[in-house]
Amino acid sequence: MQKTVNILNKRAKFDYEILEKYTAGIVLTGTEIKSIRLGKAGIAESFCEFHNGELFVINSHIEEYLYGTHYNHKAKSERKLLLNKKELKSLEKSLQNKGLTIIPLRLFTNEKGLAKLDIALCRGKKTFDKRETIKDRDNKRDLDRIKKSH
Repeated sequence: MQKTVNILNKRAKFDYEILEKYTAGIVLTGTEIKSIRLGKAGIAESFCEFHNGELFVINSHIEEYLYGTHYNHKAKSERKLLLNKKELKSLEKSLQNKGLTIIPLRLFTNEKGLAKLDIALCRGKKTFDKRETIKDRDNKRDLDRIKKSH
C-alpha cells in the first residue's frame, strides 16, 4: 500500500476566484516522480500556459532526488500536462477572455501511484474581494463557535 501525497496551493483560493476545475496528468521523469512521492514538491507560485496547443505548468518546484545520479532533473522546469483534446480546446478558448488564468490547486498521487495535478480556470480577486473573504471566514468561525457552545 503506497502512501498518497497531497501537496496544496494554499494561496490559490484566497487570491483567485475559481471558475472551473480539471484533473490533469503530468509528464515526469523517474527522479521527479520519486521526489514527489517523498513529498518534496511545491506549486505555490506556479501557473499554466499554452505552447503550440499543449498545456505546461510553469514555475513548479520539485526538489532534486537525493539519491539521483548525474541523470537527475532540474528543480524548476516546464512540465507538460495531459488533458483530453476537448478540455484543452475549451481551456484555450476561455483563456482569450481578459483576466483569466490557469492555476494549479493540488498535486497528488492516485491509488496507482501516478502523479496528478488539479488545475482551475481562475479570475484574480481584487483587494476588496479578499477582505470580503476574510470577513466571511471570520463570521463563519464565530457562528460555529456560538453553535458549539449552545
